[in-house]
Amino acid sequence: MERTTGFAHVSDASVAYQINGTGPLDLVVTPGSFVGFDSADDDPMVALFYRRLASIARVIRFDRRGAGSSDPVALDAVPGIESYVEEALAVMDTVDCERAAIMAGYDAGPMAIMLAATHPERVASLVLINSSPRLLRADNYPIGLDPDAAKQIVEIFEATWGSETAVSLSVPSRAGDPRFITWFARLQRLAVSPAQAAAYMRAMVSADVRSLLPSITAPTLVIHRRELQFIPLSHAEYMVENIPNARLLAIPGQDAAMIWEGQDEMLDAVEEFVTNVQPASRVGRVISTVVFMDIVDSTRHAEELGDRRWHALLEVHDDLVGRATAANSGKLVKNTGDGFLATFDGPGKAILTAADICKNLTQLGIVTRTGIHTGEVEIRDADVAGLAVHLASRIMDRAGPGEIWVSNTVKDLVVGSDFHFNDRGSHSLKGLDGEWRLFSVETGWPVSTSRSP
Repeated sequence: MERTTGFAHVSDASVAYQINGTGPLDLVVTPGSFVGFDSADDDPMVALFYRRLASIARVIRFDRRGAGSSDPVALDAVPGIESYVEEALAVMDTVDCERAAIMAGYDAGPMAIMLAATHPERVASLVLINSSPRLLRADNYPIGLDPDAAKQIVEIFEATWGSETAVSLSVPSRAGDPRFITWFARLQRLAVSPAQAAAYMRAMVSADVRSLLPSITAPTLVIHRRELQFIPLSHAEYMVENIPNARLLAIPGQDAAMIWEGQDEMLDAVEEFVTNVQPASRVGRVISTVVFMDIVDSTRHAEELGDRRWHALLEVHDDLVGRATAANSGKLVKNTGDGFLATFDGPGKAILTAADICKNLTQLGIVTRTGIHTGEVEIRDADVAGLAVHLASRIMDRAGPGEIWVSNTVKDLVVGSDFHFNDRGSHSLKGLDGEWRLFSVETGWPVSTSRSP
């Protein structure tokens, strides 16, 4: 099987990728964080799996940062879901892939869900295998794992990583094959260290992308093994119930890995699904992270400074906002006189941009307040509309001087990233039904509402 290997780049990091086949459609395949493609193909079943896929598509595989042949990351800085999406998009751009079917397994499932929801124009279809939008139990998610049980699973996962015991946990269908047991333990050791594997597993346990499911427009096939214990079938059923135009294929078996157990049945279903997808209509609604920011006491400051100095300060404000938004691939929708509205394809970028702008404006004596929410927006030429826009604006109204407030949705989507939040409780928001749980971002710089001389 012909292979092409190279590196894409995200910031200063290299992301290794490999291309197999030259079929008429592109298929991005990522089985999760716990394997590297360079060593996986040594197993004949893995080689057969990708050879079969390469007969119908140009198969694009990549090792996420910290795994396989990609650049390492610090254990306390494991890239979150949003970064995983960036890696997939960087690889697609590098290999001139405008649009692809996405096939993701295990902890790559939340990444694929976010990619499909935030970049619908890049995703022709979606295949989710042995995955879940959220693993932990919650009041509104009773099918999840008990947190103590999940913690024990992570500890066992780390303790057995790279050992012959690991097969019984991840690929129990091959637990009686001595050759496979030895090979699989080596595969794990070559992919990531035990501590790195545990860090990715903790990130997987903490993920929650349920809010994105209803906004997925790509045709979706959810494949799940009936006897998989760590992620019960009920998680797959939940996704199918909440993703429009999704269907479920439940197959026998208990392997967490997608390759070995029931390979023919799985690949038959994938081939039929991805080769018969009809082109989607033009997308008018997308998932975006909306940022509203305004200047606190702008009228008073304008009176104190006078028109000339105030307008000069606003020009500096507008220039800083434009540069910071562009640096994080955001879209500056409009200036609002004493603030702005911008959208981003990921909440992490939105928070970083808002924090950068707030910090720099504070040094100029300009104090702001910010509201951020991730949700579905309607594209109207150069403008945006919808509930997410109104909600971000109302969240901003609740924020105090120098504060960045976010919705619970934003907080859930950046789990695993280097952000810290303070719980501000539930709030009634003007014009919106129900109570909304809000959080403030810890920024770390002093704020004063009095102006600098």
